[in-house]
Amino acid sequence: MRRIAYCSPINPVHSGISDYSEELLPYMAQYVDITLYIDDGVVPANPFLATHLTIRPLSALAHDHEQHPYDAVLYHMGNSPAHFGIYDAAQRTPGVVVLHDLVLHHFMLQYHAVHRHDIDGYRALAAKYYGENGTHIADRMLQGIFDDAVFDMPLCQPVLNSAQLLISHSQYVVDHSARIAPATAAAVVPMGVPVLPQTDATALRAQFDFGPDPFVIASFGHVNPYKRVEQVLRVVRNLRRAGVNAHYIIVGSVSPNFALAALVRRTGTAECVHVTGYVSAQDFGAYVAAADLCINLRHPTAGETSASLLRLLAAGKPTAISASGSFLEIPTDCAMHIPLDNSETDMLTACAFLVHQHPAFAKTIGAQARALVERTHTLSHSAARYMQVLARHYGWEEQTIQRPVLWDVVPVSAENGISRLPQPVLVPTSTPSAFAAAAAAHAKTTPWAESSLRNTIATLFRKNS
Repeated sequence: MRRIAYCSPINPVHSGISDYSEELLPYMAQYVDITLYIDDGVVPANPFLATHLTIRPLSALAHDHEQHPYDAVLYHMGNSPAHFGIYDAAQRTPGVVVLHDLVLHHFMLQYHAVHRHDIDGYRALAAKYYGENGTHIADRMLQGIFDDAVFDMPLCQPVLNSAQLLISHSQYVVDHSARIAPATAAAVVPMGVPVLPQTDATALRAQFDFGPDPFVIASFGHVNPYKRVEQVLRVVRNLRRAGVNAHYIIVGSVSPNFALAALVRRTGTAECVHVTGYVSAQDFGAYVAAADLCINLRHPTAGETSASLLRLLAAGKPTAISASGSFLEIPTDCAMHIPLDNSETDMLTACAFLVHQHPAFAKTIGAQARALVERTHTLSHSAARYMQVLARHYGWEEQTIQRPVLWDVVPVSAENGISRLPQPVLVPTSTPSAFAAAAAAHAKTTPWAESSLRNTIATLFRKNS
């Protein structure tokens, strides 16, 4: 069997790529012998890793590879400090880079300023690739002014230029990388996720105490200024003004740089916006099951492929996504594409009403989303594609399955309920029962304009046809 060195963060390092690798590894190891390289001093939280794989510190990779060369070395790179050691190893021992984020600017800032204590090195890098404008943006970033211009300055050149091969989960990243580093070979490997079981949400939703007939909107993952939360809050306000008992749950942590409480106060949504903080895999699955409508918006984009989005689609949930970046590769009959123009809030409101008022539509788009994942985004499909790409690039023989999956990647059941319940962002000023009476009266006098709803939905279907 071929031998592969696989370099990635793993739990307990909090990173979506940790979860990703722990799910993918038992499937890739059907084809090849894998040695897992992780940061020095990290003890894997997942016992299956140590049971089934050889685990080595990243600091030993160069020596190991020199003594007994691997057939391929894979480096999983993302835009976070969890990849400091991986970047160092990739610069010493070039190999295959699996690029999870096109934009690595925030990584490079932290790598040089925090890891290397070399602020001048970061400024020089920005100047090298982006001239005076790059220096200007670097100085602003060093002052704590996180400028959106960095999304046009991905600063991924050092990673791409040293890679023997680039693997991405989207054509979007491959196309942009070709303009940045045209000499680096590249290929797309679809991301794989476990297919979540579909769970009856009745008992789960009863835990929330949201009042009668709640319509639960949920977003998943770390919240920062780019996740379009203000637009979602406006949608929730529109729904409630029309008499819908809408509640918005933010499942994940909130960036300290994001003034969520101020937005909630300004939009008058204190009684219906809740946040969980970081949750376990079991609670994640439970919140997915409990949601009526899932939200996965982001702009500007760092070129990432969202594992959380694929999990929502796998669960058969109607999901609204931003019509930008790699999200445009999701078919329009599997998710609702929300434009990034002046119609964004209206379109998102229309989608929410559509899901609320037409269960058949929600069921159909959810079923098509699940079918997409089952067709092209399973873990077995992703592992097979990795092997095809590596065999073609290195001239190996065709790679076939040599042994069973090393361990079962079973999605955690949500049937046991939610252990970490959401908390209000602000203390509400009214009770659910008081809201129900007020909303019913308001809906009789100022309903959501039906003509506006019909027109917006018609526009949505024209764009999605």
